[in-house]
Amino acid sequence: MTVSSGHGTDTVNTTVETADDDSAAPAPDGLLQLGLAFWGSKTLLSAVELGVFTELADGPLPEAELTTRLGLHARGARDFFDALVALGVLDRGDDGYHNTPEADAFLDRAKPHYIGGVFDIANDRLYGFWGSLTEALRTGSAQNEIKTGGSFFEVIYQDPTQLRLFLQAMTGVSMGAAQRIAVEFPWHRYRTVIDIGCAQGCLPVQLASRHGHLSGAGFDLPPVAPVFDEYVRTAGLSDRLQFHPGDFFTDPVPSADVLVMGHILHDWGLPEKKALIRKAYSALPDGGALIVYDAMIDDQRRANAFGLLMSLNMLIETPGGFDYTGGDCRGWLDEAGFRSSYVKALAGPDSMVVGVK
Repeated sequence: MTVSSGHGTDTVNTTVETADDDSAAPAPDGLLQLGLAFWGSKTLLSAVELGVFTELADGPLPEAELTTRLGLHARGARDFFDALVALGVLDRGDDGYHNTPEADAFLDRAKPHYIGGVFDIANDRLYGFWGSLTEALRTGSAQNEIKTGGSFFEVIYQDPTQLRLFLQAMTGVSMGAAQRIAVEFPWHRYRTVIDIGCAQGCLPVQLASRHGHLSGAGFDLPPVAPVFDEYVRTAGLSDRLQFHPGDFFTDPVPSADVLVMGHILHDWGLPEKKALIRKAYSALPDGGALIVYDAMIDDQRRANAFGLLMSLNMLIETPGGFDYTGGDCRGWLDEAGFRSSYVKALAGPDSMVVGVK
């Protein structure tokens, strides 16, 4: 910018440099939030561990009382509670702290849709194992109990208490997808369904509750039976849903009009994935359907960050597991002989691939 100052016939030209418009310049805010995102995650995990949301299920509590009930030290309590407010899982009013609707529905241990078991596993196991992600990326090796000669599944399935907590956590992970599958698939065309790797029985219960003509079963390892039976009995569906014990690698897969594999294939390497799909194909009647659902990565591998991070979790947790795209899965179904298939988005990061024999 040039400024002219006239004194008689003399003109003084003064040039003033204006700052460039930096509104489009890169800013570090997003990088800082992403790099330190574990702060918020661990705050939520600790809140679940401490039972914050269960303690507030009956109504608001002032800071001092909530601090006392949870057995916390006064130094960090206020910042802890207010951080949970800023993170959107608590709210605060004149009468104290209270749960948000989502926290009340899903993080109160006494409620049927409690998903905190997932966070218990994250807090007790995954939070530490993910500290070895760099090693996993360099070596391609799992970073969990396998490193010391153990096996997560062996430990879990030998301890009835830990197994129950794990199966409840799987219900939390699967509930949203199960509810969508109950309405997004043409169940009126079919009469029987078997959930392969059924865990507690979340999906069969959702299906049978919504569709009175459906009957079926859950197929899983024998120690799962009492947990499945109790869950089904509580839902009042024992007359239509049964449990079939077995190992889906070594035992025949039971036959039904529809077979489901939910959050199963991503645990395994490609040969095992294809083998399970072939077993399902063989067990289905002509016209039968296989439903596969997971946190499937989008075909462009750009959008579903959860699915991609889940695949990294499989790197940490399993010898060969990985997550995959809908296109990948359709290719495997085509290779196994399914005559048609399609992909359908479900709740959150989950999608299903449906193959028809």
